Amino acid sequence: MIAEIIIDSSAKKLNRKFDYHVPKDLEEIVDVGSRVLVPFGNKKELEQGYIIALKETTEFEVKDIAGLEENLPEEKINLSRKMARKYFCNVSECVKLMLTPGTKNKVKSKQMTNKNIKLLYLNRPYDEKEIRGTKQKKLLEFLKLNEGLSIPDIEKITEVNRSTINTLLEKGILKTEEKQIDRNPLINKKTSENKKLKLNDEQHLAYDTINRTIEENKFEEFLLYGITGSRKNRNIFTTNRKNNKRK
Repeated sequence: MIAEIIIDSSAKKLNRKFDYHVPKDLEEIVDVGSRVLVPFGNKKELEQGYIIALKETTEFEVKDIAGLEENLPEEKINLSRKMARKYFCNVSECVKLMLTPGTKNKVKSKQMTNKNIKLLYLNRPYDEKEIRGTKQKKLLEFLKLNEGLSIPDIEKITEVNRSTINTLLEKGILKTEEKQIDRNPLINKKTSENKKLKLNDEQHLAYDTINRTIEENKFEEFLLYGITGSRKNRNIFTTNRKNNKRK
């Protein structure tokens, strides 16, 4: 089995197909849409590529595919090829838009994985004589009510610096505990797990106002406003008087 592969590169001269032999142990699991690792040119490191077609023979002398990374549906590969033609860009650049967030980097170690963070806690009772300065006092007062936050979060909220935290750690007044964070890039996407999420009061107000306008077949425009990082899409929702659709 021979695979036609697009190399993951933005170089225009590499925006073409390269033939590779599919090893026997991969024949049953690779398909159009597979993301694979292949030797390329004189490079020692393996390159990432995408299978866009499979065939039985080739006129060239070819190398073997070295490994399988991920399988994409064939329709996503076809969509990528159409996008590349329409927007005059490399197929590989369009394929990367179809990949799971956090997995696009060619270097495996740089892809999104779980990570350990340090959480800060009070460790022991302390005497007021041990506390030096207003920053240490401010930090300890905050932690009495807010233990278990990460050090960067505490620095940002309390506006104390790392040296203040380290001083109290050295005295044994504070302690850290590690916690593994499951970094799921799809956590905020529509999945069966988060369909149960409930709207807060402000979200309900916005939804009910827009929905009422649609039900009354009125033409209105709405601008959703929120501070940076509040996870909103600043879109204008328009209801069409004729076909009663949101734009």
